Amino acid sequence: MSNYSSSDDGKLAGIISYFTIIGWLIAYFALYQKNKTYQASYQMRQTLLFHIVSMIVSYAAGAILFSVGFSFGAAILWVVRVALFVIWVIGLLGALQGERKPMPLIGEPAQNIFSGI
Repeated sequence: MSNYSSSDDGKLAGIISYFTIIGWLIAYFALYQKNKTYQASYQMRQTLLFHIVSMIVSYAAGAILFSVGFSFGAAILWVVRVALFVIWVIGLLGALQGERKPMPLIGEPAQNIFSGI
């Protein structure tokens, strides 16, 4: 990992990447490209997969909403969104503390899938 800087200043890029896909893009192009750190890479890999998964799950849950009926579909959608929010909070807290804690269900696969970041 010789292309990373020795300082751990990537905390800010990691934190900003948690705030929507636009936040991820800002963190990547404005902060990470200038100062590549392992902390920023770790958090950004997780958040990229999280944003992708949350978009796919939201679209799928929306399709379920219309196919199984509004009441049952709304309940499913609520549970899915609460679960995604909890996963997001766990990841964000780790980033705020400067830790490399994997997000549940997403963290470890993200490190393998996006190892080039």
